[in-house]
Amino acid sequence: MTTVPTDTDIVPDSERRGLIGVLPRPLRPYASLMRLDRPIGAWLLFWPCAWGVALAGLGPHGPALILWLGLGAWAMRSAGCVYNDIVDRHLDARVERTRLRPLASKRASLIGAWALLLALSAVGLVVLMQLRDLAKVVALASLVLVAAYPFMKRITWWPQAWLGLVFSWGALVGWVAVSGEMAAPPLFLYAGSVFWVIGYDTIYALQDREDDALVGVKSSALALGRHARAGVAACYFAALILWAAAVWQMRPDGLALVALLPTALHLAWQAATLKPDDGDDALAKFRSNRFAGFLMLMACLVVGTS
Repeated sequence: MTTVPTDTDIVPDSERRGLIGVLPRPLRPYASLMRLDRPIGAWLLFWPCAWGVALAGLGPHGPALILWLGLGAWAMRSAGCVYNDIVDRHLDARVERTRLRPLASKRASLIGAWALLLALSAVGLVVLMQLRDLAKVVALASLVLVAAYPFMKRITWWPQAWLGLVFSWGALVGWVAVSGEMAAPPLFLYAGSVFWVIGYDTIYALQDREDDALVGVKSSALALGRHARAGVAACYFAALILWAAAVWQMRPDGLALVALLPTALHLAWQAATLKPDDGDDALAKFRSNRFAGFLMLMACLVVGTS
């Protein structure tokens, strides 16, 4: 008699190799919960933090501050993934791409997931204590947005817009951590980042259109339909316009806007060559935003420190 394996008997390849693969077996599902093998999300959360610090001119402790915010971005992105999987564990079990996630497949316990979430939040608290008081307040204000995000795909066709509000918040924190006050440039920087996130997360959502439609999950990729590429291009264009406004607030000189040219060219390449029906291409374009974030950091450094 042949026994049919259940999801609890199946271990994803990602837990057999790389950093997760060298961990003790009981820890691997929890490392997967944190997406330890996929750091792209931490990079994308980190970049706006670094932009805010750089555009504010770095200050006397700029490099150290950027490192602290990098640690915070990693911890809070990991915590966000754990929280998202806790909320979505039943939904994930119905989607082919996510059915082997640790909670959906019951390879990790719910109590263990909550304990991990608390531990990662403690790391975030350590980072928070390194910031000046106003920056602490700004950072804590994001928690309402973070807590609501996993439910947005059940409510709106544009959960990517909510993710933009969350993932861009570091631009405000980074600026205030250096300057000690809020001003127009970080607000424009933040608003531009929101559209950047909508653009790249729409690209990411292209991979899941069929599964999302089957289980009733909403996304901008489904809302845009055959106009997905044009929608991504429009979001990236809006991001660049708002970033140009941030630069202009800092340096009202046409030459300063040239600093944005490399970022603009990269985003234009993404939109122009995107293949909406090719999941591999969508994933590659999504991941390329790690480089887009670096290019934008260079622009902020040039403008903020000149």
